[in-house]
Amino acid sequence: MAIDGDWNIVVNSPMGKQESKLSFQSDGSALTGTAVAPGGQTGAISNGTIEADTVKWSAAITSPFPMTLEFTGKLAGDSLDGTVKAGSFGSFPFTGVRG
Repeated sequence: MAIDGDWNIVVNSPMGKQESKLSFQSDGSALTGTAVAPGGQTGAISNGTIEADTVKWSAAITSPFPMTLEFTGKLAGDSLDGTVKAGSFGSFPFTGVRG
């Protein structure tokens, strides 16, 4: 399943819905790309993998707190659903649509 392209992701966190835009590129099982988080923070995704319909990646943020977010999701056509681990704050669900 191809994940390549632009995605709109919404994380449902205790601070409310956090929207971000991601651009993914796959090469075999490797996944790379960029993320634009709320507030305009832009950074590269890291540790990205794709295996069948399971995708994983990390993204470092600096606001509201410096931390690395760890995403795990299931790809189904133009939708992507999963969880994001936000350090010691726990895990939260996210949804995504290609766009």
